[in-house]
Amino acid sequence: MKYITGKFNSMLRLCFFVIIVRPLVKIVIGLRYHSPIRLPEKGRAIIVANHNSHLDTMVLVSMMPLRLLSKVQPVAAADYFTTNPIMKWFALNIIGILPIHRDKSAARATDPIDLCQEALEQGKILIFFPEGSRGEPEEMSELKYGISKLAQACPDVSVYPVYLHGLGKVMPKGDPVLVPFFCDISFAQPFSYSQHKAEFFNQLKSTFSELQHAIQYPEWD
Repeated sequence: MKYITGKFNSMLRLCFFVIIVRPLVKIVIGLRYHSPIRLPEKGRAIIVANHNSHLDTMVLVSMMPLRLLSKVQPVAAADYFTTNPIMKWFALNIIGILPIHRDKSAARATDPIDLCQEALEQGKILIFFPEGSRGEPEEMSELKYGISKLAQACPDVSVYPVYLHGLGKVMPKGDPVLVPFFCDISFAQPFSYSQHKAEFFNQLKSTFSELQHAIQYPEWD
């Protein structure tokens, strides 16, 4: 029964991204690439991106080949998605999130880094937002050290930095209304953990800065 349910949920997830998300991203939003697309071609990888909107996850997943859809797992805050039973089911089975408890309660029995490491060992492709939570529209917040700890725990796993611009205006934090607006995307060459957490962290920060400057914004933006 569990196997049948899993297969059914996998089909629902596939249909959701093929029938709803991909047309939404390509037709309603539209993507403008400012560099060659650099995304994982197989499991055991981490995509790191800035975070301004719930659509960030949808866009990133939609760009992945369908053959890898079952491996893609966005890392998300459990307390946001698990308060409502329907939202919890949708987040876990259709979006496919890896729920992380941010508080210090008993629910957080396992270290979030351990959960991410376990998923990577299973061949997953994690989508990780190193800012920790959604920031103000089109403003990048300070990165948190969690990504450095995860990279240190999995030094052989490649990290793929991606910078998204525009989705904070398409669907900003706290606003459920979707407004058609182009999304600009730039990709960096993947890299893995170096000798020190501080060195890796600084490399990631400078990479995001370079990705931001790679996008030519219109004068009115």
